[in-house]
This record gives sequence, C-alpha cells and structure tokens, in this order.
Amino acid sequence: MTAFPSEDPTDPTVQPVPAAVVEQVDAADTTLSNPHLAVLSLGSNLGNRLETLQGAVDALGDTPGVRVKAVSGVYETEPWGVDPDSQPAYFNAVVVLRTTLPPDSLLERAQAVEEAFDRVRHERWAARTIDVDIVTYGEVRSEDPALTLPHPRAHERAFVLVPWLDVEPAAQLPGRGEVAALAESVGRTGVVPRPDLELRLPE
Repeated sequence: MTAFPSEDPTDPTVQPVPAAVVEQVDAADTTLSNPHLAVLSLGSNLGNRLETLQGAVDALGDTPGVRVKAVSGVYETEPWGVDPDSQPAYFNAVVVLRTTLPPDSLLERAQAVEEAFDRVRHERWAARTIDVDIVTYGEVRSEDPALTLPHPRAHERAFVLVPWLDVEPAAQLPGRGEVAALAESVGRTGVVPRPDLELRLPE
C-alpha cells in the first residue's frame, strides 16, 4: 500500500511512501506536460482478485501519458446492489494518477484494461473479474452519459470513499464536498481493511 505523507501515522493500515519512491514518481511527472489528477476505483470479485488488481495498476502505469502516484490499501467489501451472499466478496482499491490523456481517452484505457482481464458485461451489478471506474478527473464536471464526472454514485459508495481517504485524506469530491465527511455519512459497514494484502506502485 502507498499513501501520501500527510496520513495519520497511527493507523496500522496506512504506511508512508518511501522517499525514494516519491522522488522517482515526481521525476517521472516532469515528462508529462500539464498533467491532470485523476482518481480511479478498482474492484474484483472473480478469479485471483489481488493479482487482477495489481495487473490493472501495472497496466495503468504502462499507459503513455499516465503516472500512477499512489495506490490505496486493499479492502474486502460486500457486493453492491445485489442480495447478500449471492456473489463472492470484492477486493477494492483506489488509484491516484496524473495524466495528460483527456477524459475520454482515459476511459478508453480503463475499458481496455477491463477487457484484458476478461471483464464480461452481461448485466448490471454482475460479478466481474475487474471493474475500473473513473471517479474524478481534476475538477471536471460532466453529464455526458458515456462518462459522467465525477462518478454519479461515488458519494454513496463506502468502497470508493474509504480507500480514497488512504491516499488523499483531504480529498474533495467535486460538487459533493469533503470525502471524509461523505465517508462518515455513509459509514464503513461491509468495508474491511486487509492489511495482510498489498498493491505495489508500478515499477
């Protein structure tokens, strides 16, 4: 797990980013011209969930015009929008990245990552090998049905809000306010930290 240095050091599920890693990522940022900060949510409840999440992080990091800045801890969560026990539990995480890709190109890349891991879209809320959602793209607000920004349900999803706080404790969800306040309102029921698991920044 990686996180920004401003996190609470007393939280056992939060570990600081090594200075060498911060320097390496910041140096890579100099190759990007006017990058935007984007937040993506990852989820998997089929197959090797941790391996798939790591593969998605690595694939995003391999994308030209993208630098992965931080990866949250892994959380085990109850499936959303379906009957309890009707699906396996999810592993969820949040990725913060800088990118020069426009939002539609970032969406295309997210969908390509899903396809690479055999994401099947038969029905809403179905189990899936990987789900890659763009939560925010800078301060952009859009009602485009192809990519609504910020994500229209992020403010009510603890499995997005809680991991997001790992890497950005002072994060703001455009149009909704402080992520910390939203997470407190929604609660953490069904969102269990897995400190025994870890996602790495792309090399």
